[in-house]
Amino acid sequence: MVNTQDVLSRLTSAGLLSAEKMDLGYVSTGVFALNKVVSGKYGGGYPIGGITEIIGESSTGKTIFITHAFKEAQKLGYYTILIDNEFAYSPAFAETLGVDTSKLVYKTPDTIEKCFSAIEDITKEIREYDPDTPIVVGFDSIGTAQSSSEAQQDMLGGSNMDGAMRAKEVGRCLRKINPILRSRKVSLLIINQVRSKIGVMYGDPSTRAGGGKSLEFYCAVSLKVNSNKSSDVLRDANKQPIGIKGKLVGKKNKVAIPFQECEFKLVYDKGLDPYYGLASQLEKDGLVSRAGGWYTLIENDTKFQSKDLEGLLLDKSKVEFDCLRNLLELNVDS
Repeated sequence: MVNTQDVLSRLTSAGLLSAEKMDLGYVSTGVFALNKVVSGKYGGGYPIGGITEIIGESSTGKTIFITHAFKEAQKLGYYTILIDNEFAYSPAFAETLGVDTSKLVYKTPDTIEKCFSAIEDITKEIREYDPDTPIVVGFDSIGTAQSSSEAQQDMLGGSNMDGAMRAKEVGRCLRKINPILRSRKVSLLIINQVRSKIGVMYGDPSTRAGGGKSLEFYCAVSLKVNSNKSSDVLRDANKQPIGIKGKLVGKKNKVAIPFQECEFKLVYDKGLDPYYGLASQLEKDGLVSRAGGWYTLIENDTKFQSKDLEGLLLDKSKVEFDCLRNLLELNVDS
């Protein structure tokens, strides 16, 4: 009888899946609950070696999500690159949220093709000097990037929007860039916009803006940002807007269970609250139980309220919360 395992071990034209390192690591989203939704790990985040799409309507904080990814990546010494097709990124605001703009590579191509070419060229150049350190790229946004054919047309002579050509160009660029991301250890975060279909009377009229359905198939993770622009606005004592609350829904996920969701809170001059929604997520995962306004750690029967969780986790003397610190991969210095 032929020993199948012995035959397979002698193959020279292919290898075995068991020998492949599929998990290249993650870059934190900056929010523990969102890390769990995206990667299945509270200490995880956006996958390295793949594409994450962040899609939503205007003013829902999409750009701030990639800014937090830059911040978390820089903490680990990763390279950070921003492809800005909207020409609206504020260096001062990025600095406010903790990004070192002197370490943020910045490029403003004017077409879809040039945007993806810039990603390919910059990451290739980095790999010539550093073969291992992960790279985090933010593309803001594919929804506003025009195709090469659109750029060549005369806008004054009529509409230069060509949806079919745009979709083909996006698909062609994604086919080329997708295998490069893994070999170069790149986490690509692409912001996309929600547009409304004309004449839809039944069902959901919203659709992606960025060039057909290609991105849906190529992305490893797709996150939908939902926020009500009236009821979810945070206001100070003088009724002035200071931020928003909202919900993130995993529309697609190849690294964790899809269709999960979590809440987020964003304060404009501080960014995302890393602990917001954490108690609720821990309850969903069966790690804590809830009775009214009180939560209880299943492991050691310790009670707490959600508003106190951050302080308890950051207080190293509260050893009963070590089980959560280990789960979150949270290092507390004092």
